[in-house]
Amino acid sequence: LRVSLVNFCKFTNETRNTIEDASRKSGQIYIAAVNGTAAGGGYELALAADQILLIDDGRAAVSLPEVPLLAVLPGTGGLTRLVDKRKVRRDIADVFCTLEEGMQGEKALKARLVDETVPSSRFAERCQAVLAQCAARSPAQAGAAGITLQPLQKSIGEDVIEYAHVRVSLDRENGCAHVTLRGPNGPAPTAVDEASAQGSDFWPLAVMREFDDALLELRFNELQLGTLLLRTGGDTEAVSVYDSLIHLNQDNWFLREVQLLIGRVLQRLDLTSRSIFALLEPGSCYAGFLAELAFAADRSYMLEGHFEDRANELTATLRLSAANFGSYPMVNDLSRLAVRFLGEAESLATAEALQGMSLEAQEAWEAGLITVAMDDIDWEDELRMAVEERAGFSPDALTGLEANIRFAGPETMESKIFARLSAWQNWIFQRPNAVGGEGALQLYGSGRRPAFDRNRV
Repeated sequence: LRVSLVNFCKFTNETRNTIEDASRKSGQIYIAAVNGTAAGGGYELALAADQILLIDDGRAAVSLPEVPLLAVLPGTGGLTRLVDKRKVRRDIADVFCTLEEGMQGEKALKARLVDETVPSSRFAERCQAVLAQCAARSPAQAGAAGITLQPLQKSIGEDVIEYAHVRVSLDRENGCAHVTLRGPNGPAPTAVDEASAQGSDFWPLAVMREFDDALLELRFNELQLGTLLLRTGGDTEAVSVYDSLIHLNQDNWFLREVQLLIGRVLQRLDLTSRSIFALLEPGSCYAGFLAELAFAADRSYMLEGHFEDRANELTATLRLSAANFGSYPMVNDLSRLAVRFLGEAESLATAEALQGMSLEAQEAWEAGLITVAMDDIDWEDELRMAVEERAGFSPDALTGLEANIRFAGPETMESKIFARLSAWQNWIFQRPNAVGGEGALQLYGSGRRPAFDRNRV
């Protein structure tokens, strides 16, 4: 229950972030019509909308009652959206978050908890009017018919999850998962219309949908696998063509939405509470948006030369593109390379000048783009020791460590919610005051009062 609650809270908040991202970048408008009481997660969903209408019938209210009722917190963004997004005054927010019943009508409006209150006799009519106004100002997608997202095809075995373009090998003995993203099977389309005609089979869309699903499988169903080892495999040139096609055609609705989806999946990787190592080996295709995997990783290992028994494979390379310098921002609104080189403007400029070049291990290391360059003699032993070392540390300590150092730089609303909150939300949701035998979550609805350990230290 405890782990599921935390995973659920993180996933639902990523969904809310997607709503807000679609509002900013896809021209979508979200309206929350609260025709009753929106409490806890219900009000948090409303907070993600662009506008909140509350029926004023003497009963309907908005509330965040987690603190007084459950001994936890409105941890899926509620607190941050109150003060950062809706600019609720901090003392009012303190009162609101400790009221079981929340606030109604004019009081909620005055506190900026909602945008409008409407008498019940006019609520349906007013909602329709607001929707019409929003539709009138929503940008039209001329000639865009949309595509059908076909169901993912995957097979799940005892130790492997297999997709068309992604393979996950589960190593439970060593507490890790090997995740490989495969490059395109054929040449990339050369025209925008050809790309959109492929629909959900368009390789960047297909591979990232599968990778997204794989991350969620690991989050919810493989709780003991604390380290992800990321690999890619395929034709770097083909990946680069796809990457360029997407980057240069953001005026096309389909390719713009593909880029936005790639960005959201990469953010999910950033926010995954697992240690992440990227392995750049011969035959890999870390180029453009796939290179972001290496920059999202906590460490990246790159092989110099070839493995002795695989000399026919192409040497491992890393290829940067314009997309690596802002197309796929983290939750702090910086590119992963900007975070990597925070305070090193010259290093970032040097990396930008390397766009389009196929960098081998030593070149990538000198440019600061990887953590370690190794030859095949040390490769297997170094990786084994790194995985074993990770497995020997406290997973709770690692969650806190990674959540704090992955998101250097300025804070945004999203980074406050995730980069800092995720670690201590996990702690609060697992404390005895919430889930112990006499904890509030355990006793909720029973009529019994919880017994709290009052020690705040």
